[in-house]
Amino acid sequence: MDALTTLPHWQLGLLIFALRIVDVSMGTVRTLSVVAGHVGISVGLGFLEVLIWVFAISQVIQVAASSPFILLMYAGGFAAGNAVGIWVERRLALGRRVLRVITSRGSEVAEALRALGQPVTMFRGEGRDGERTLLYTLCERKDVGTLVDEARRLDPQLFFVVEPAFESSSLQPLPLPSATGWRALKKQK
Repeated sequence: MDALTTLPHWQLGLLIFALRIVDVSMGTVRTLSVVAGHVGISVGLGFLEVLIWVFAISQVIQVAASSPFILLMYAGGFAAGNAVGIWVERRLALGRRVLRVITSRGSEVAEALRALGQPVTMFRGEGRDGERTLLYTLCERKDVGTLVDEARRLDPQLFFVVEPAFESSSLQPLPLPSATGWRALKKQK
């Protein structure tokens, strides 16, 4: 770490800017992982995020009084890290979504979505312009775009809504078959 104090302030500033982008991006993805219920991902990212943050802030504190540029780079890295974190999380597409499609071509769209491996439930109803069908499916977030595109191919006039699904009885990972490690001791009475 002593080598870092010999760096010119512009190089140290760029390093701190990059570190802040990394740790704030991790924080953004970690927060969204917590909301989606991905415990393992959030724990690992939280550990790394704090480790990087402590390293970066220690460097800032050492030279902040003599170089306001370092403070600007620290703040700039934070701001850029938010944008990068959102971009990364969108690419990862964590979690599940409920896709609801309202269409006048219910059976055709339902069959097309089923052909893509999606379970689809249909409800018939009446809309402003006549009979409509509500299609309801639970899917992985990364699949939403493909499913909507396929539905729109068959009915360009459809209406759809996508909502987060925090809990469901399907698409859930299977629990461990029996308690292991310290949990096994707790189960013994």
